[in-house]
Amino acid sequence: MPHRVLTAEFIHESNTFKKGVTDLHAFEIDVLLEGEVALKTLCNSNTGISGFADVAEEAGWDMRHVISAYAEPGSKVSRQAFDHVAGKICAAALAQKDNLDGILLALHGAMVTEFCEDGEGELLRRLRDVVGPDIPVAMTLDLHANVTPQMAELADIIVSYKTYPHIDLRERGVQAGQLLEAAMAGETRPKTLRAHRPMLDDPNGGRTDTGPLVPLYADALAHESEPGIHAVSLNAGFSDADIFHMGPTVLVTYDTGTDGAEGRAREIAERLADGIWHARDSLANDFLSVDDACRHALSYRSDKGPLVIADYADNPGSGAYGDATNLLAAMLKAGLENATFAPMIDPEAAAALCSGQVGDEVRLALGGKNDPDFGGGPIEVTGEIRHISDGRLTGDGPMLGGLPFSFGPTAVLRVRGIDILVVTERGQMLDLQQFKAFGIEPERKSTVALKSMQHFRAAFEPIAGEVIVCDSGALSTPQMSKRPYVNVRRPIWPLDADVQP
Repeated sequence: MPHRVLTAEFIHESNTFKKGVTDLHAFEIDVLLEGEVALKTLCNSNTGISGFADVAEEAGWDMRHVISAYAEPGSKVSRQAFDHVAGKICAAALAQKDNLDGILLALHGAMVTEFCEDGEGELLRRLRDVVGPDIPVAMTLDLHANVTPQMAELADIIVSYKTYPHIDLRERGVQAGQLLEAAMAGETRPKTLRAHRPMLDDPNGGRTDTGPLVPLYADALAHESEPGIHAVSLNAGFSDADIFHMGPTVLVTYDTGTDGAEGRAREIAERLADGIWHARDSLANDFLSVDDACRHALSYRSDKGPLVIADYADNPGSGAYGDATNLLAAMLKAGLENATFAPMIDPEAAAALCSGQVGDEVRLALGGKNDPDFGGGPIEVTGEIRHISDGRLTGDGPMLGGLPFSFGPTAVLRVRGIDILVVTERGQMLDLQQFKAFGIEPERKSTVALKSMQHFRAAFEPIAGEVIVCDSGALSTPQMSKRPYVNVRRPIWPLDADVQP
């Protein structure tokens, strides 16, 4: 008899400092697909469900996929949106609970709803209320998860991404699925423990390509080959969520049936957590001001590719508004030529531009309309409409390859020497097609300014002559003292001088 496995994806990273809520429409814009439609659309790509399907085919599962729901990082998830997606997952579990052998979920780990701080823990609680404590539950998490004690208690198996940019979603899905298969077959009895240190974020910001924590990721992977140790996950945390249980964690999924595994798991978790703590004053990023970034761009000369300037603070991928203007204003002031800037998330400006014609000269107020205190207010610009589009594209890079994406109604506005991508829907820059689909060839530009923290590197580092990172002062500024934290446990690094591990 094949194992019967219920699968689902419910992914959102919630920035609690952002106004408003993430409603069901936000999931519909990104991904809200059920059953076979989700499988046909999302499999064979960099997704958790692709990894689940790989294991299902290999192991011969009767895999019953409920729903895939993703929304771009943003404000807290509305009760209506959460109840809609969680309700479908729990209803399917209730209908099938007498015939289920396991549950496999792709989650984020930093979802906050308007009614609770721990969205993933709430989903797991509801599922356990339906299926009880004995059915094995496995899940994948983003490495920027704020893993709560409730998550570790209610999920038997937890596997977090090990790369940032996150290019291993499918690989981690396979790992979680294989561990679930072993548990369903009675070969293991998995459990996950958690270690935590009082930090808002890890000093690497989750980077796995450079910085002081890279050796720890290598250690985590090596430990997974030890007897009874199934998965070792380092989670950077997500400092844009003002919740009680936030910050870096280490998770170890181990076999309770292997002698000494629990003690070894605790030893591994605490040692790696200490490593994160001891590296707290070593930073992987060197943040420039917007003016310094533009001065560098003026003097930049390279035949190896464009200068890429990443606006870390206005990254839509961490829930920032994506409409900060400080970097664009500095680029215009500096008189940069043969440059591009993307995206400027401004539905009002996008609608005005899309109502015009290619070649029209227009004057309008651009950006800065959500919260001018973070990243700058609207700027008046005059430019030429160079491209108009419905915003749809298909990615072809390491992260978005094969997946559909939409910025909604989109226009390219050329203001002096800068092509500005003005869009309606939110999204960070992580694929070259997010330029190319709109007639912009980033390889041919001298300066490419984009809104992203790290994910852009997978697609853009190969074409760049140099990459620099700036802090525009927007909502996700790395200067954490500027955020009005209320709910985090205190004392905590780096806000408090007297914090102890």
